[in-house]
Amino acid sequence: MLVDGAPLANAAAVMILLHGRGGSGAEMIGLGRQLSMGRPDLALLAPQALGETWYPQRFLAPLAQNEPFLTSAIGVVAEVVEELIARSITRERVLLVGFSQGACLALEFAARHPRRYGAVVGLSGALIGPPGLKRTVAGSLLGTPVFLGCGDRDSHIPVECVRESAAVFRSMQADVMERIYPNMPHTINDDEIAIVANLVARTAGPDDDFRA
Repeated sequence: MLVDGAPLANAAAVMILLHGRGGSGAEMIGLGRQLSMGRPDLALLAPQALGETWYPQRFLAPLAQNEPFLTSAIGVVAEVVEELIARSITRERVLLVGFSQGACLALEFAARHPRRYGAVVGLSGALIGPPGLKRTVAGSLLGTPVFLGCGDRDSHIPVECVRESAAVFRSMQADVMERIYPNMPHTINDDEIAIVANLVARTAGPDDDFRA
């Protein structure tokens, strides 16, 4: 796992950054630096998937086709969160941020481990499983900000899956912001960066709260 930014002992907030298929933790650290807008009080953690892939099939495949890899990947995120809690960093100070396959993983983790987090961000992603999958909602996200951003020309993420995911998170009492961008392919745009940077600032506190 790559680590960057503030030491955990001094961090006002922590971003867990999850890369996409074929991506890397190093790429996500670079994104995390953009999202932190130069703040020195943020810790960035970027786990690296074995073989650069969290699970083998598309996120739309039946869940069983991505096992046991999906359960293992969710377990990696859970281990990072539990390590932060052991270091007295509360979930309210943790932002889960993913792109593409990493976005799907971040969203799926939050849906399966509902608590109050600083924020949950899915950039070009959706909950894992085929469209129309019946989900048992167990627990509340207690007002956690959840941001779902995706282009309407994304060749990997159908818009209807993003909208289904938004509905699931609303049913779990999350504060959901859903943005579908016209003519945007599978990428991240400046508006998304600005929205997530605002969520980071809200989680970490005002600039004059930097820790020594």
